[in-house]
Amino acid sequence: MEESKVQIYSGDGHGKSSAALGKAIQAASAGKKVVFIQFLKGLEQNDFIKRLEPEIQLFRFEKSEADFINLPPEQQQEEIQNIKNGLNFARKVLSTGQCDLLILDEVLGLVDNSIIEVEELKKIVDSKPENVDIIFTGIQLRDEVCALADEVSKIETVQFKVWD
Repeated sequence: MEESKVQIYSGDGHGKSSAALGKAIQAASAGKKVVFIQFLKGLEQNDFIKRLEPEIQLFRFEKSEADFINLPPEQQQEEIQNIKNGLNFARKVLSTGQCDLLILDEVLGLVDNSIIEVEELKKIVDSKPENVDIIFTGIQLRDEVCALADEVSKIETVQFKVWD
């Protein structure tokens, strides 16, 4: 029997969300229930992911179609409450056993933008049932968050020049 894990995909490279989606497809293909919650993103990729339902359930609690960073401060405050509702939903999903894999896409950005503290992520990890995997994604990875994970993957953009 395979032990469940907390995994993190971080770094400045592209493909963190795609890597998490790949894990979601693998889990769904094995008959597992997947909940994928997006934070701090516009509506990119949502149409495709929605077609994977009901095997992979996608949730986005922010109401704006624009990226959080580009919103005016008063709209950001509204979205912060929506984001916190999303985190509460994630805890509910864990406590009620609604999934085998929970993906919190761009959740590390919530810490970077001071929307939540690392302690909030720790509470989510601590509430994880033994048979549930969790994946966090985001650009910046703090040491305190890294300590919550069983496995961390860093995705970097590497540029090189081919010499003639």
